[in-house]
Amino acid sequence: EMMKSPAVLLLLSVSTTTAFLTSPSLARHSIVSAVSLDRLKFRSGALSGVRMGLRIEQDEKSVGTALCSILETEYKKTASAKGNFAFSISGGSMLKMLKNLDGKSGIDWSKCTMGFVSHRCVPLDDDAATYHKARPLFLQSWMDQGLKVITVTGTTDAEKEANAYEAALKAVPESVLPRNAEGFPVFDLLLIGVGTDGHVGSIYPNLPDVESKRVVVPVTQPVTKPVKISLSLTTMLAAKASVVACAGKSAKAPLGKAEAMVRGLEGDETAMSFPASALRHKATWLLDEDSAVLLKKK
Repeated sequence: EMMKSPAVLLLLSVSTTTAFLTSPSLARHSIVSAVSLDRLKFRSGALSGVRMGLRIEQDEKSVGTALCSILETEYKKTASAKGNFAFSISGGSMLKMLKNLDGKSGIDWSKCTMGFVSHRCVPLDDDAATYHKARPLFLQSWMDQGLKVITVTGTTDAEKEANAYEAALKAVPESVLPRNAEGFPVFDLLLIGVGTDGHVGSIYPNLPDVESKRVVVPVTQPVTKPVKISLSLTTMLAAKASVVACAGKSAKAPLGKAEAMVRGLEGDETAMSFPASALRHKATWLLDEDSAVLLKKK
């Protein structure tokens, strides 16, 4: 089911693997990342605009329902305009949320191409692989209906996987995944989780990865096993639309992420100190009431 070559795009449907080639021309899209990431600093006094991008739901289940609704809405809007839809998802609790779209939905998955915001560098059938975790929840159903998936090649080498994944993204036709003026892929939608330390994808604070100008970053710090790859923050900022979803509690966040949401949406932060803050004025922030409880009322 997997292709061995790291230089070839892996587009996985049920039993077929298709390689796409792309033209060298660059689509014309504006880019947010022209501003140096180390200067992306947002103060709580400038929050009037962000409230339009803040959506609060009652609980984790409601956030999951809303997330799936946003995915369907963005698909319909985009597919009607260009005939296809390219999006990427995060792992973790988001996988449980996306389970709401298992089976039939308003999405024609044969028109969709999906990637991962981040992924561990492991074989695809490894228990730690987001691909493997997602498959029984919803991904197999989507692939059965024609979804194409861009994924890792399955080695444990972060640099090799980052290069392979970037090559895979470049191999997608620009009619499906355009490039902006700086050559970064422009996803129609990114679904992004956030950590208590502000990491998005696998871009962690106070590390050189935050300022990377690569499309895909090999993540080896903080030291984790297995290592990971992640879309760079610059790539995330290039997307047409994005959702930062935060809800519920977990082993990593037993008290929830309310304090982290204050830092992300209202704190005097930089992208380096709290990477999620770079998406403050870019993304729709989808929170449950517990996660939003400490935010200023506006």
